[in-house]
Amino acid sequence: MIITRSPLRLSLGGGGTDLRSYYSEHEGFLIAGAIDKYVYITVHQTFIDELIIKYSHMERVPSVDDIQHPIVREALRLVGIRETNLEITSMADIPSGTGLGSSGSFTTALLKALHTYKKNIVHPGELAAQACDIEINRLGEPIGKQDQYIASFGGITCFRFLPNEEVQAFPLQLSPETLHNLEDNMLLFFTGYTRSASGILKDQDSRSKRKDQEMLQNLHFVKQIGLESKVALESGDLLRFAELLHVHWEHKKGRSRGMTTSVIDECYEFARSQGALGGKLVGAGGGGFLLFYTEQKTRLRHALRSSGLKEVRWRFDFQGTTVIAQS
Repeated sequence: MIITRSPLRLSLGGGGTDLRSYYSEHEGFLIAGAIDKYVYITVHQTFIDELIIKYSHMERVPSVDDIQHPIVREALRLVGIRETNLEITSMADIPSGTGLGSSGSFTTALLKALHTYKKNIVHPGELAAQACDIEINRLGEPIGKQDQYIASFGGITCFRFLPNEEVQAFPLQLSPETLHNLEDNMLLFFTGYTRSASGILKDQDSRSKRKDQEMLQNLHFVKQIGLESKVALESGDLLRFAELLHVHWEHKKGRSRGMTTSVIDECYEFARSQGALGGKLVGAGGGGFLLFYTEQKTRLRHALRSSGLKEVRWRFDFQGTTVIAQS
């Protein structure tokens, strides 16, 4: 029995510049933070000569090629596992479609478990690259690379996405006091809506490929916000970081008509009136979680809970994708 876990993530600046259609010409940059909400994978060797795959559905199939779940099928192929006496199960603390990068976390956790089964040692960068290869190259998803990389590395990490496909990862240099204040003052609330990121990201991807100037200028601006957020966080200027979160959200809304809804906008403005200094919708948009920075936690928490939003409390994760049990 092998159990792995991979953290979900919050984008803290520069999100959207990790799509190939952008970084292949302009270089991407973003900051992401892994959090202590996880996707778990178990791999168990059985005496039954068939593959059992359990997720929101259950499959019992005679071979890898018969697996319907595309990520599971391609991960087994990539690692080179042809055995048919395995049971693979997935569980998650937060459901998919909520903007916290669950697909990338699922893929990295699965690959980590399969490599552990094969007794392979895999560096976080290689693990993330393989997860990207599966989701982006093999399955053709119009997504970026941040989810796979932050899930693999963990921590609060800066990433540069270079035109030659290299990804540079380096930790954000935060003082202990800044880290504690950042964790304490950032609140996460579920909007009640789930969605697939593919439609929104496909529109951004196609417009970037067409060199749509409005889209490119928006992403250039968002990348600059990411760089300025790095400076603000590393200098301990959390009020400036909160301001940048707000500016980021205002520009992110202009990236796609499906980015927000009237209900989400009302929630955001209400939060601003109740002490939120900045915030944004996490992920590609259209639903999921609203993230806020505030120095009036009790007031904001009470107001948003009273309005029907569900809070998820969290801390940063500094382990990344890891094996938590093996026997």
